[in-house]
Amino acid sequence: MTVVTTNLTPSTQNLLPPADAKARVSQFMKALQDEICQGLEELDGVAQFREDSWEREEGGGGRSRVMREGAIFEQGGVNFSEVWGKQLPPSILKQRPEAEGHQFYATGTSMVLHPRSPYIPTVHLNYRYFEAGPVWWFGGGADLTPYYPYAEDASHFHRTFKAACDKHHPEYYPVFKRWCDEYFYLKHRGEMRGVGGIFFDYQDGLDPLYRGPDADKPAAIYSNQLSPKNPRTWEELFAFVSDCGRAFLPAYVPIAQKRKDTEYGDRERQFQLYRRGRYVEFNLVYDRGTIFGLQTNGRTESILMSLPPLVRWEYCYTPQPNTHESELYERFLVPQDWASWQAE
Repeated sequence: MTVVTTNLTPSTQNLLPPADAKARVSQFMKALQDEICQGLEELDGVAQFREDSWEREEGGGGRSRVMREGAIFEQGGVNFSEVWGKQLPPSILKQRPEAEGHQFYATGTSMVLHPRSPYIPTVHLNYRYFEAGPVWWFGGGADLTPYYPYAEDASHFHRTFKAACDKHHPEYYPVFKRWCDEYFYLKHRGEMRGVGGIFFDYQDGLDPLYRGPDADKPAAIYSNQLSPKNPRTWEELFAFVSDCGRAFLPAYVPIAQKRKDTEYGDRERQFQLYRRGRYVEFNLVYDRGTIFGLQTNGRTESILMSLPPLVRWEYCYTPQPNTHESELYERFLVPQDWASWQAE
């Protein structure tokens, strides 16, 4: 697929992807999948990933890797996909109507891990790249969903990604952290899914940094107050996404190693299974990756690998006051400046 270059100003022309953009991003996404899978197998020490390659009739395919019944991970998946076609799905065109009528290319790596221990957080990662005619952008992020949380773990996760962001732009983390808090929010529950991380989308080098739908919320308000910067090139954004992708293992592995031997009982396990229900609700109702995959006729088993193997719902559950369970709701499922947290 050739990028259209007609009617572009010289400044816009400089922002076009290089000729080998798709090949380079595809190679990186596959390498990121390899690196993460190797690191997780070393962490777990027992389970290994099963790989299933798949092809999409309309164009493209991917490779899905799933780990089950490990020493640490009850189930986890790390997927790579690369698809192309004649028309982007409605979920994308709603945000980028200028891509209407163009063939598209999309590639990315996504991951969800569901540990067995309630003291090790569920974690999610996704980085992606799109091209559609003259339109291109990067998106992605990573976020943490603890059940019995520790402030030092949330702080470590956020500081690691803040460091990756700060290498490239002083305002990436402040905007993308706020965007993450807003995106991973269950509107029907009135609560955050976890303690957040970073989230960004439709990054094509132009301001504003925030490109979401909520103009009246903190991410948009903060982003709109920033002074305009010189356009960021494709190379600069690719370097940023690469560093964020490779920040995952340093952000998560130390947390899992620290909590893996913490003893727990049936109470903690049942609460974990109940809170996993929130994860299911978000992924089936709001998650853009799930919606995009289903609307583009992706492999259903790969798309839904993000769901936990065991989960429970309880009618009108309310945690008892002054418990670890109530602390999750009161302290952790609200926006916090975790990167600046200090131990008392």
